Amino acid sequence: MIYLDNAATTFPKPETVYTKMDTFYRTLGANPGRSGHKMAVAAEKEIEDTRAVVAQLFGIQDPRRLIFTFNATDAINMGIKGLLKQGDHVITTYLEHNAVSRALYKLEKRNIITVSKVNNSQDGFVDPDDIKNTIIPGTRLIVMTHVPNALGTIQPIREIGKIARENDIVFMLDAAQTAGVCELDVNAYFIDMLAFTGHKGPLGPTGTGGLFVGERVTLDSWREGGTGFEPTSLSQPEELPFKLESGTPNTVGIAGMRAGIEYVLLEGISKIRAHEQRLTDKLIQAIGNDDRFILYGTKESNKRVGILSINVEGFKPYEIGAILDQSFGIAVRPGLHCAPFAHQKMGTFPDGTVRISPGYFNTEEDIDQLIAALYKIVSERI
Repeated sequence: MIYLDNAATTFPKPETVYTKMDTFYRTLGANPGRSGHKMAVAAEKEIEDTRAVVAQLFGIQDPRRLIFTFNATDAINMGIKGLLKQGDHVITTYLEHNAVSRALYKLEKRNIITVSKVNNSQDGFVDPDDIKNTIIPGTRLIVMTHVPNALGTIQPIREIGKIARENDIVFMLDAAQTAGVCELDVNAYFIDMLAFTGHKGPLGPTGTGGLFVGERVTLDSWREGGTGFEPTSLSQPEELPFKLESGTPNTVGIAGMRAGIEYVLLEGISKIRAHEQRLTDKLIQAIGNDDRFILYGTKESNKRVGILSINVEGFKPYEIGAILDQSFGIAVRPGLHCAPFAHQKMGTFPDGTVRISPGYFNTEEDIDQLIAALYKIVSERI
């Protein structure tokens, strides 16, 4: 199988991730922060050591402001629902994943907030001036994706973050597709909240992720329970990370995520990005000027990550996905990619596109085989 669905989850993982999780569960599988014995203390240390590693990935100065979650969706909901209050206005875009769109819609439907969506250009970019011109009295939050998972285009987040900071507005970034793939610094990009998942670019297991909560932000807890801290109080602790981390964590997953991020840092994000960019550019060069294929978003590979959405003349996306899988052993993802508004703007709703997302462990030979398969499909109409 040639796996080209890394935007859904990266596969395979580095060998160190498998080894770390196996060793952890065999030797340190106690409940962290709930007991005083050696195994529990060691498990807690693994969590705190991972917090420091994640802080390094994003330039976070105080690791205590990094909250572990179960994925980016969990983190996005925690941030949006923990921040917004009655009467707040939110600015977002049409490029968002349903994690953002649905969380905002629920609050909007209940008449708690109002939401403005900013348009994007034909080649898949949001103009910072459009964000700026949408600000009104009462705008509390600008929330957007760094890279839309349906297009792969890198958004101008530094400029948008600066606009948010100058207007005393909270800037929240969905980094699900860029953590571990693009250089990210929460201070340099004026990011107040950053949501990420551990199973994509960080090369960790599913069921992991996190939310950075900057000093300008105070969130209400959206779940309460055991923290191993202040157990006699009926109220959730105010101190981070305990305020937002309740219940037994996915400790073995967190350990695996640490191993993945350490691998990323050792290899170097610039090296990982350059590799994915070469593979994406190879595909663009092969089919970008062929009228039988439609490519969405910019053709400039330096302005996108390793995500490319296409359609093939005469075929539905699901047909191409099935043929590639069954006849060629190539895994891609057809459909709407949990981003229906983006597809409406792209003109690909309701069928969506075929999303091809090479990862760090793919080779040029993988892309060559994909190109050959696509040419064979359109030539012979398999």
